[in-house]
Amino acid sequence: MAKTDPEHLPLPAGLGPGDVRLVCDPDSLGFDATDKVKPKDQLLGQDRAVDAIKLAAGIGHKDFNIYVLGNQGTGRHAAVTSLLRDAANARPVPCDWVYVNNFEAPHKPGAMQLPAGMAGPFRKAMQDLVDDLANEVPALFDSEEYQTQRRAIEEEFGQRHEEPIAAFADRVKEEDVALLKTPMGFMLVALVDGKPVKPDVYEALPPAERADIDAKIERLQEHLSDVLRHGPQLEKEHRQRLEALHASMAERVVSLRVADVADMLPDNAGIAAYLVQVRDDMISNAELFLLRNENDGDGPFPEAIRKYHREPHFARYAVNIMVSCDKDECAAPVIHEDMPSLNHLTGRIEHISEMGTLATNFTLIKPGALHRANGGYLVLDAHRLLSEPFAWDALKRCLQAQSVTITSLADQLNLTSTTTLEPDPIPLDVRVVLIGNRRLHMLLTLLDPEFGELFKLQADFEDDLPRSARNTRRMVQLVASFAARENLRPLTASAVAAILDHAVRLADDSKKFTLRISGLADVMREADHYAGQAKHKHISDSDITQAINEATRRASRVKDRLQEAVIRKTILINTSGTAIGQVNGLSVLGIGGHAFGRPSRITARVRMGTGKLVDIEREVELGGPLHTKGVLILGAYLAAHYATDVPISLHASLVFEQSYGGIDGDSASSAELYALLSALSGVPIRQGIAVTGSVNQNGEVQAIGGVNEKIEGFFDICKARKLTGEQGVLIPMSNVDHLMLRPDVVAAAKAGTFRVIPVKSINEGIEVLTGRRAGKRSRAGQFTENSINALVEARLRAFAEARRRYGDRNMSPTDTKPDT
Repeated sequence: MAKTDPEHLPLPAGLGPGDVRLVCDPDSLGFDATDKVKPKDQLLGQDRAVDAIKLAAGIGHKDFNIYVLGNQGTGRHAAVTSLLRDAANARPVPCDWVYVNNFEAPHKPGAMQLPAGMAGPFRKAMQDLVDDLANEVPALFDSEEYQTQRRAIEEEFGQRHEEPIAAFADRVKEEDVALLKTPMGFMLVALVDGKPVKPDVYEALPPAERADIDAKIERLQEHLSDVLRHGPQLEKEHRQRLEALHASMAERVVSLRVADVADMLPDNAGIAAYLVQVRDDMISNAELFLLRNENDGDGPFPEAIRKYHREPHFARYAVNIMVSCDKDECAAPVIHEDMPSLNHLTGRIEHISEMGTLATNFTLIKPGALHRANGGYLVLDAHRLLSEPFAWDALKRCLQAQSVTITSLADQLNLTSTTTLEPDPIPLDVRVVLIGNRRLHMLLTLLDPEFGELFKLQADFEDDLPRSARNTRRMVQLVASFAARENLRPLTASAVAAILDHAVRLADDSKKFTLRISGLADVMREADHYAGQAKHKHISDSDITQAINEATRRASRVKDRLQEAVIRKTILINTSGTAIGQVNGLSVLGIGGHAFGRPSRITARVRMGTGKLVDIEREVELGGPLHTKGVLILGAYLAAHYATDVPISLHASLVFEQSYGGIDGDSASSAELYALLSALSGVPIRQGIAVTGSVNQNGEVQAIGGVNEKIEGFFDICKARKLTGEQGVLIPMSNVDHLMLRPDVVAAAKAGTFRVIPVKSINEGIEVLTGRRAGKRSRAGQFTENSINALVEARLRAFAEARRRYGDRNMSPTDTKPDT
């Protein structure tokens, strides 16, 4: 047996003030206030992401769309907008796109590409064309020339219609039959003494004479039918002659005005072909220009300035502008669509109610974000896009086909049976930028095989920036630039130092600055408000501190209630004395953007058993998989480090006392192991020391997250109960670089009333908690006498021996005793 070690170890002093909070020295910044610093807008620490965005913006090949991923507040949107606008300046202004009527198939409107800035003049020219013709065509048909030709046609066809009938009337008169014209048409009547026979006279005639008259009338009726048979053909010819007259008359003015429109617009094959169709349609439908509303002449304006193009029957000649760029612009479009629904993305076809039914036409086609961004860049929020029904599939379909096809959600779901359109698709040349978080990017990569084909690039934004002298200067310039841009009061050097300290705190790393600039910006804005209330010319460090403290206070209601419950001993947490198998573990709770530490009592109970380690949290399904992993590591550690030559005969239980919600993470695994070692050794643990850190199978204490909040959470409890100098927190040595504690905790550490003690291993930690040596295994294989490890191993061996004796005592005489 190794030498006995009865020494009681004192509590370590812990880390000094410079170790728990590495502050920025205002004197090292080299200025009095930020108005003396040259502002410089810059994107810090995002070189990798910037290069990816520049590549996506500049490369000409398709499918090099980009997903920008990172945490909120790192400046992703501002960076994307700035970089895309720079790239857009190097790209040509895209062409205009319009929809016009397809006169042969009105349900399939035609898409027309125009030079940049030409859509507006083209639409205005077509409106003026309609207005001019609506005034000139009626005047033309009121002219003497038209009336003369119209009368000539009427007279000609009147004569051609009357001559056969007159000749027939003369012929039948010779047979004593008269041709009479009635409202019902022509009829033949017999004559007696040169006068039509009346019905009573006809009935008085002899039968033979009536028979002769009937036969004669029947014969002549057949001849009359032959004469009248040519009437419809004559009417048709009459109408054709009038239509030809109308067309010839309209052709003069229509051709002239359409030619004027063609001369006004630049040489464009699409416009020229369309104007030919317009000319032919206007000539064949000249009567449209002769229609008059019931209220004509009732308005205050003369006919000459009336806007005829607004009347519904002239909508067939309208020009529906989908995209129009100012010809004076010098950059491609950069479009941000904040509501990327299907209609807002690919456009929509609106309907109007007419006589109780829904109808539409090509003028009711509305553009979407893809139309407006065509030839440039489209920026979308990935989460919002995927939240909209059918929007993601529509975007992928458009990118794959390189064209925009307008589809209605109602049509896809077959919700309505209204008249709809099939507009021509518009060719698409756009670079899409999705902005989202890393988890969404991972899910899209795993679950959507088309995502990787369409979005070949990713821009991953960093969350923090290494803390160096160069980066400190750059952060100072960033703060000065923001203050100038937001019209804030200048910040003093001490205020800038406080902001930089806060940036380190938000990074959870004393060697780094956070790149979540939005959090720093909010503090500066609030501090400017407090400086204004105090009538300060500059923002001081006290204003920054007040802004930070007030933000914390506003979010601390739940934290204060939990702390109150601990102080009133509703939640049992000891901060003094000792206890066996009991330790204070630390966890972090997050509510919104605010996180705070919360101590929890962890207890362990042991007895002889079959090697089972019961995690009560897992048994009642409150423990998550990571917590379960930590507990399983404890069992592996005990089995590998103690009494390895005998079966492990332990039955132990672990529980978080007064915990009624889910627990996950392994940051309490070292605390659980300390509680187990205390319960096995029978040596009490100092309750004034709280514990955080995970442990591996080798007994090494590993880093955890939220170390600052955990330390401060326990400190607040100890401070409320009065600091005794015997209180502190045990943290992993690897977490020392992450410390950026509050100034009051730093002051307590400096005064020695609160300790932050780093440890590397379970042996170091158990010595701090119990004040007794952990003990090392000698060459003979035994631990130092009376050490923690020796007591634990002795207890486990005692359990194994008791289990063996119990087994022997309960074995029946017929049982065969196993070999030992």
